[in-house]
Amino acid sequence: MALSDIKTRIAQAEQAAGRAAGAVQLIAVSKVQPNARVRNVLEQGHRIFGENRVQEAASKWPDFREQFDGIDLHLIGPLQTNKTRQAMDLFQSIHSVDRPKLAKTLARLAQETGGCPDIFIQVNTGEEPQKAGVLPADTEAFVADCRALELPLCGLMCIPPVDQDATPHFAMLADLAARNDLTGLSMGMSSDFETAIAMGATHVRVGSAIFGERTPDTA
Repeated sequence: MALSDIKTRIAQAEQAAGRAAGAVQLIAVSKVQPNARVRNVLEQGHRIFGENRVQEAASKWPDFREQFDGIDLHLIGPLQTNKTRQAMDLFQSIHSVDRPKLAKTLARLAQETGGCPDIFIQVNTGEEPQKAGVLPADTEAFVADCRALELPLCGLMCIPPVDQDATPHFAMLADLAARNDLTGLSMGMSSDFETAIAMGATHVRVGSAIFGERTPDTA
């Protein structure tokens, strides 16, 4: 499916939900995609992209930034504490802040450098033991911790369990955000982004529906 088709569907979902046009940002998830496909999307004028791994992002985005202005890069995968400095140099937003050690490292480096990417707290709405994220019951306390560290906290992110209806997870995330005076909601992927928009998503993460199935390539 073409980028233009996804943007049309987002606009229709915004309208159906009674939301302002442009209220939702489309993050084109370019992880493990051939550079030629990423370049094609850049050449169509899109500038907001998501990556899962710091190392992969570092291998391709500095070169793209030399050729295209205004790239807005989002880290949507887990962040190891020892990769924090590199991530802060590469990304404009980090969607996967999920533990005090990482929050403290971000805050310390922000003090050193005078800047910090926008921060989203990842919430493990399904309470899955194998998945990263703060438990729902611990979210309010972690939000308070991040604010005490003066991190630029923008919102919450979730990845619902693959074998469950995403709707209640989106509803939970929206409720947690509202209770903590947060406006950003990073939720919804290729298969359910329209549902997420209806539930209040501000950022949707769409990969395969734009780029096709992932096929790692050095091209």
